[in-house]
Amino acid sequence: MDVRWKKLLGTVVTVLFLIVYAHAAMVLAVRLLPGTDGVTQLAYYFVAGLLWVVPVGALIKWMQREA
Repeated sequence: MDVRWKKLLGTVVTVLFLIVYAHAAMVLAVRLLPGTDGVTQLAYYFVAGLLWVVPVGALIKWMQREA
């Protein structure tokens, strides 16, 4: 597959993934975090805010590879 097509596909997949991931993180937070203290909430949002980097980083690495 041409690098240009991989970048287009990777960009579309990244945007869709981030929309689904953000929604899932919000739903999980609404179910798990009510009644917890601020430190627990901060830890959740810190982890959830950084966890998406792993799959998107792998996708970007794939996008940069030559066919």
